[in-house]
Amino acid sequence: MSSAGPVKPGPETTVLEHYDIVIVGGGINGAGIARDAAMRGLSVLLLEKNDFGGGTTSWSSRLIHGGLRYLEYAEIPLVYESLRERRILREVAPHLVKSIRLTIPLYEHGRRGPFVVKLGMLAYDLLSLGKKVPGHRMLNRDELIRAEPGLERQGLKAGAQYYDSQVTFTERLVMENVLSARAAGADVRNYSPAIGIIVRGRRVRAVQFRDSVTSREVEVGASVVINAAGPWVDRVLATVNREIRRFMGGTKGSHIVVDPFEGAPADACYVEARHDGRPFFIIPWNGQYLIGTTDIRYDGNPDELTASDEEIDYLLRETNDVIPTAALSRDDINFAYAGVRPLPRRVKGPESAITRKHIILKHRKVARGLISIIGGKITTYRNLAEQAVNVAVRYLDVDAGKCMTRIATLPGADDLAAARERLEADTRFNAAAVERLLSIYGSTVSQVLDIADETPFDDFIDAERTILAAEAAHAMRNEMARTLVDIVHRRMMIGLRRDQGALHTTRIAEIAVREAKWGSRELTRQLRELDRYNARLRPATEH
Repeated sequence: MSSAGPVKPGPETTVLEHYDIVIVGGGINGAGIARDAAMRGLSVLLLEKNDFGGGTTSWSSRLIHGGLRYLEYAEIPLVYESLRERRILREVAPHLVKSIRLTIPLYEHGRRGPFVVKLGMLAYDLLSLGKKVPGHRMLNRDELIRAEPGLERQGLKAGAQYYDSQVTFTERLVMENVLSARAAGADVRNYSPAIGIIVRGRRVRAVQFRDSVTSREVEVGASVVINAAGPWVDRVLATVNREIRRFMGGTKGSHIVVDPFEGAPADACYVEARHDGRPFFIIPWNGQYLIGTTDIRYDGNPDELTASDEEIDYLLRETNDVIPTAALSRDDINFAYAGVRPLPRRVKGPESAITRKHIILKHRKVARGLISIIGGKITTYRNLAEQAVNVAVRYLDVDAGKCMTRIATLPGADDLAAARERLEADTRFNAAAVERLLSIYGSTVSQVLDIADETPFDDFIDAERTILAAEAAHAMRNEMARTLVDIVHRRMMIGLRRDQGALHTTRIAEIAVREAKWGSRELTRQLRELDRYNARLRPATEH
């Protein structure tokens, strides 16, 4: 985004209606805010410069957790909030958010001994009042070895086990919030970058964005603008026709994904790295293992971020140290990814000490009605959204409805039992297909099945008969997918398999051509962009 301020309306600028709230950024926070605001009866426009959930939200550790290590920094309110939100998300999105058990091995060289960890576990349980998962369990050395025989035994003292939650597909969590917002009346637009925020008389007045479908510049009125652009917050603020200082100072986190390996943990492992003492995860995920994350200050462009050689080598080395039989190398990596945590700017102190609490920043000295979201976790997105909309309502001074997102289920959770019954009654679907479809779509799978009843889309595209051709058509018709990357990586979720869905690209492209009426030139461009996206995820085997 340019730092030259907003684009002046010209003859090619289309002026549309006025909105109570315009939200810039279609990640989990922006999607959650849009949903909450629309459900309260406010007029809402959600703008995302690329695809919904295609930025920082996609590059997380995919956990819905209280943040056990935040207790070390006395962030007790954040842990309490996170654990409460974990429970709420299990209730409103049970098809996406599942319970997961974690094991913490404790070594003689570790910074945290059994007594300290026991205190942390007790505090975690105490702050989890109302939870629906078991409490923690401390293990002696022999019990830990029986539970996880692959762990390095030299220096192993004891361990602990506790429960948190996992969201396998964060992209689907974003999509369901977007779909719910749209159903409640929000205008939601991906591939629509904000290019200007207009301030007059110390009040927000309008937002300009580029409509990538028509290539026209559009201006809409806005009473409140919420900048929820994550690591791009400062870039969005640079489009305001006022001078605004920088607020962001994110850290980079990278992950690697490998197939199950010798000695791989039965449960997720939360391990203290031998090299620097930083905790990292080894997590069973999507039929593979997700290993991460790193935590490095980052001040560059988040758009083309990849996991560095140093980070990859660090994660491989630390995993092999704690599970010697793993013997992982670069050749074992299915893919790797990196993202920037949108944290507040801090020049001094360790990266891990930068608060993970969200900040709802009101730019009072610049303009009434201009708000930026700094920081935040996927786990607490719903509560962040509730707080942000509360602030917006006070600015608007309107009689808005109450927040409903604490109890209102996401679309895929509306009637899971009926969806399962329909799938299991259909002889086309084996058990693996049933579980896959429900874990991605929940009860909205009924829309996929309706399309599957149409002749061109009534087949499976994989030999295992778990992936429906109808899913690609559904992505474009009902879920606003615009590109092959959208379909493969953020709707059907096959891009997160070991081959990034390469076996099925041709068939999906055929369906996309039928749905979007792409010509040969556009199809070539789409395939090239998908190849480019996949290449970013594959680290070099030698360096």
